[in-house]
Amino acid sequence: MAQVNIGKAPGNSAVLPFYATGAVMFFVLCVLMVFSPESFTRHYFTPHLLAMVHVAALGWGTMIIFGAAHQLLPVICEQDLYSEKMASFVWYTLTLGMILLTTNFWNLTVGWLMIAGGSLIVISASLYLFNVLKTSRICKKYSIQKLFLTSSAVWLLFTVIVGLLLAINLKFPFFKQSHLEILKLHAHAGFAGWFLQLITGVSTKLVPMFLLGKSSKDYLLKWAFIFQNVGLVLFLADGYFIGVSSRVLIYTAIVLIGVVFWLLYLYDTFKNRLRKRIELLMKHAFLSFLALVLSILLLPAVYFSSGYRWTMLYGTLLFMGWITSIILGKTFKTLPFIIWNDHYKNLSGKVKVPLPKDLYSEKLTIWQFRIFIAAFLVFALGIILQQVIVIRIGAMLWVVVAVLYNINVFKLMFHKRNKTS
Repeated sequence: MAQVNIGKAPGNSAVLPFYATGAVMFFVLCVLMVFSPESFTRHYFTPHLLAMVHVAALGWGTMIIFGAAHQLLPVICEQDLYSEKMASFVWYTLTLGMILLTTNFWNLTVGWLMIAGGSLIVISASLYLFNVLKTSRICKKYSIQKLFLTSSAVWLLFTVIVGLLLAINLKFPFFKQSHLEILKLHAHAGFAGWFLQLITGVSTKLVPMFLLGKSSKDYLLKWAFIFQNVGLVLFLADGYFIGVSSRVLIYTAIVLIGVVFWLLYLYDTFKNRLRKRIELLMKHAFLSFLALVLSILLLPAVYFSSGYRWTMLYGTLLFMGWITSIILGKTFKTLPFIIWNDHYKNLSGKVKVPLPKDLYSEKLTIWQFRIFIAAFLVFALGIILQQVIVIRIGAMLWVVVAVLYNINVFKLMFHKRNKTS
């Protein structure tokens, strides 16, 4: 069998702070939702909702993804991470920038602190992109996953630069176009550029690994990459130079085709899997894919209906259905191995050591999955009905999910090696 060169796993300082902070910020997000449920019945450009969206996007989604990406880059590129110190510094800039930005959004304090927060996030994204490019450049072997990770990092930098310009525009107006129209472009560059392409690339490496499956249809991923990027570029260009119109349906369809190609690849992997039993944590991934497809299909209602309920449902499907579901599942497929490697890698085969799955509570993940479904359904129902009390009940269920998730994450973080091991 051919020798596979896998890069050395980075030190914990490049990975664990992201997981720990992401878990805490998920809890913070859910608590904020409990205290401000009325935000989900109003216009999307309100202080509290802006704060919650950025906690979800930066403190929860991006934070966890940065940690996972630093761990997976050596696997995908088959080389060591270019700079662990740079990865650690990214945590400092992202965390401080996110705190400054979201607290100023919550109070809608427009000014230099908000701009400083946005600037730190741009620095964070720039350093992350540099690390990705340098790590990828070392690797001579082409892989479509490497292309997706690089592209997503470029889109992240583009997204946060636009976000910084929007923060500056609030203090010193200079955009000729409507601030709200630019905000829509900013949001979708993040969704379809950063999150979608990163998750596409990572999932096509992890899902086959966890299912013990394989697909030889790499051409599906090439077409997924082309359609996802073409649809997004056309949407952004048209929206900026002409303005959002009914053509958004065409661009949505193009991106959706890219998503379908990606899901067809995963389905082919699923069909050819050796592991026939579908684990609970993998069900989280399948629910996340369903939420993504539903959110894309909902876009016409978002753009062409009056009121804000469909916009709020769209955001809920993306943040709490798609991104949150995949993180809740993948955390306990990746983090236990990181902790296990740190404690037991050198002891494996010499003495009896626990399995990675023994380091966290599987019972808690079962309840996490059940309450996640309940939280999502109740919260979404409250948004559709525009009933604040139902939204608050759903948010309280989200707090329970976050508590269960945090208990398991920190159980892993504080794991101590048994003296007999």
